[in-house]
Amino acid sequence: MADIVIPGREYAIVFAIAALVTYVATGGVRLLATRIGAFTPIRDRDVHQIPKPRMGGVAVYLGVASAILVARRIPALSKAFDSSSALQGVLVAGAVIVLVGVLDDRFDLDAVTKLFGQILAAGVLVLYGVTWLVVWVPSADGGSSVTFDQTQGALITVLITVVLANAMNFIDGLDGLLAGVATISGIAVFIFSVHQFMVSGNDTVSSEPPLIAAALVGACLGFLPHNFYPARIFMGDSGSMFIGLTMAAATITASGQLSSDSANFGARSTVALLAPVIVVLAVVFIPLLDFLLAVIRRTKEGRHPFSADKRHLHHRMLAIGHTHRQAVLIFYLWAFVLSAGSVSLVFARWQVVITPIVLALAVAMVISMWPWVRARRLGRRRAEEAQWAVARRERGVTPRERGNDAGRGGGESAA
Repeated sequence: MADIVIPGREYAIVFAIAALVTYVATGGVRLLATRIGAFTPIRDRDVHQIPKPRMGGVAVYLGVASAILVARRIPALSKAFDSSSALQGVLVAGAVIVLVGVLDDRFDLDAVTKLFGQILAAGVLVLYGVTWLVVWVPSADGGSSVTFDQTQGALITVLITVVLANAMNFIDGLDGLLAGVATISGIAVFIFSVHQFMVSGNDTVSSEPPLIAAALVGACLGFLPHNFYPARIFMGDSGSMFIGLTMAAATITASGQLSSDSANFGARSTVALLAPVIVVLAVVFIPLLDFLLAVIRRTKEGRHPFSADKRHLHHRMLAIGHTHRQAVLIFYLWAFVLSAGSVSLVFARWQVVITPIVLALAVAMVISMWPWVRARRLGRRRAEEAQWAVARRERGVTPRERGNDAGRGGGESAA
């Protein structure tokens, strides 16, 4: 492993600046959104009852942009800017997609217009060098690389960015849900990219992903106090699409630009080289699953795949009996289990981590479904009591039998 010092204090500064700027800016953005009428209307699929301002993504963008611009002046992080223009690309593409989101937050753009804006922003990322060029596949000798040409890499980058932007948008349905899940996912990308930074010994290209991730995590945490239940402001499409684009940039720079010398990672090279793909899948699992289920469901019903309804995963959590906060915290749990499980594969063999991952997934499943199980048990008990009451009326029980029945009922209740 290369002898390299991780600029932890500098990353902490980036995180703190993003959090502070976002927290302060959110109040001003809320006032601006209120003044220009950028409110979320009350629709059948919504869970809130009072119109609230959106455009929170503007504050998130300001936090990320401020942190990246300050990082440019920090000597330990400046090499990330000298090696490529990827970080500048995040700022420019982010501005494009936030502008599209603001217009949608205010005027409710149609799906085609928003899709065009997403593709445009993804194209800006490509122009600034954020392109997925290399993917690793396992083999008998420890793994080999497959390299894409510029056109293939550009198409893959645009696809990933558009999918992530829409997937994050789909999950943004409960107060604090997107900001919290993005925070957990961003931490996972940060941990993995720092590990890659350490083993590569490259303080130029390899230092870009942790910088992007640190800024994004800070901005999401800075926004969360304003957005957690009960929220005072919503992300809006400006926030969800920007988070998706930024997450795409972080994961692409972390896992799409591995060079041929990455084979020197050590005995667990195959797992280490495949870990970026695992992290990407874990990061987008919840919103992507929700996205795919919604598209399939709407297509089968003969509706537009991007039309809205009230049957997303977060709506189903409320329907089975969870409170608003419980549903959000359970999504946090799933995001943590999936992200932590994937990143742990970089540091340990799969035989070591598979048991804790399976146990954690089982616990998350039980917690998620417990209200539904409890409701079914209560329903069966009430049905049995109703049947017992009907049977007693039909056969005409004596007072003594009523006393015995009461005793049995009291015993069952006590049990």
